[in-house]
Amino acid sequence: MRKRGFEIVKAYEGKGIALPIRKTGSSAGYDIEAAETITLPPQKITVVATGIKAYMQNDEYLGVHIRSGLSIKQGLALINGQGIIDADYYDNPENEGHIMLAIINHGNAAVEVEKGMRLAQGIFYKYLTIDGDAAGKGQERQGGMGSTGV
Repeated sequence: MRKRGFEIVKAYEGKGIALPIRKTGSSAGYDIEAAETITLPPQKITVVATGIKAYMQNDEYLGVHIRSGLSIKQGLALINGQGIIDADYYDNPENEGHIMLAIINHGNAAVEVEKGMRLAQGIFYKYLTIDGDAAGKGQERQGGMGSTGV
């Protein structure tokens, strides 16, 4: 039985996308790369494709964090601080689960991102629920980013 991992989304199959890996035995995060070359304009938010999706257990989520070197040296950040990829984001009926990075460039100069550049790290987390939690007794997820708030 598969527990957790990464796959390439259909639109990026055959396009040289690397699945995230940990660089050392003690690394917590799996490095997530840009799927395309793109320019991050200064003082703007840019959504960057990764070409990947993640599967995991129902009581887990994938936390997505900007790489510290990029935040310190380039002034880049995820606009929401940490991205949270829910287990039901994977292969839901309306969205394949493509992980996108909403990056803000706090700097005064554009930042060039090359395809394959490591931008973020993904860390799988377990989470707890409260007594009497009714989630899972309603509708299934039907969309992509921000779809549960609609």
